[in-house]
Amino acid sequence: MRVLIAEDTIISRHLLEATLRKWGYDVLVACDGVQAKDILLREDSPRLAVLDWMMPGFTGPDLCKLVRQLKREPYTYILLLTSRSLKGDLIEGMEAGADDYLVKPFDEHELKVRLRAGRRIVELNAELFEIRESLREQATRDSLTGLWNRHAILEILARELERTRREAKPVGLIMLDLDHFKRINDGYGHLTGDQVLRESSARMQMSVRAYDAVGRYGGEEFLIVLPGCDAVATEQQAERIRRVIASSPIPTCTGEIRLTASVGATVAVESDYATNPERMLRTADLALYDAKGRGRNCVTFRRLHYVPEPEPETESFLSA
Repeated sequence: MRVLIAEDTIISRHLLEATLRKWGYDVLVACDGVQAKDILLREDSPRLAVLDWMMPGFTGPDLCKLVRQLKREPYTYILLLTSRSLKGDLIEGMEAGADDYLVKPFDEHELKVRLRAGRRIVELNAELFEIRESLREQATRDSLTGLWNRHAILEILARELERTRREAKPVGLIMLDLDHFKRINDGYGHLTGDQVLRESSARMQMSVRAYDAVGRYGGEEFLIVLPGCDAVATEQQAERIRRVIASSPIPTCTGEIRLTASVGATVAVESDYATNPERMLRTADLALYDAKGRGRNCVTFRRLHYVPEPEPETESFLSA
């Protein structure tokens, strides 16, 4: 395990470094509080830190406060070294965010067991962090396709629209529906339908950039959020995805199935509409409705503007 030693006294620093290396630790060394701060602020900073209380630049308690303000995961365990033994000083150090302390001059065996305890806590915290991330992933992913689920993709859209308002960058939205998917389920069964959904989802995912977001909006309907894409780029991306889906038959347990998709697209730029996900979704939905009305297997683009509610009868007829 990597550990940071921050100690401004040369003899103490060399002794600590040699001792911890002897115990098998991968040691990073800081000669003062400024160097320690730079190391602790790195994304790959050590999860275990031994900090001297009094150092030039930043004291040990200063660094404790700084690390705790970051609220970074996984957790950084901090052991303070100090010559101060008054209860008030020790309380001050712990309240600053230290997990443990050791009064100088310290016993080598005591340092060893305190570091071992800190290591256990760091490792347990890392396990909890991985479990929490796994649960978060499960809560935001569609279990069948592995794409973002409805709730997650809508959150992503709202976040990107807020970025549009803040940074004046466009965001494209694609709404895609697999043509006549109900016929596949009815004619070949749900197992085949699931295979079609998984393969078409994989084709969508491989057709977009790493920072684009593809989500299952519901059933055979999908949303694709394209940060930074203007109208031309969004329409081009929509056409690319449509072609990839239709490019070759999908292999299933009941044989190969030809599949096409109807695609609606829109884009938000810096405007009042950019902070309104519902209006953008409604525009993309109407563009999809237009694509179905044109015979399906095509892309229709609509600019973001005021859109009236469609007539329910007509929409119901075309959505089948």
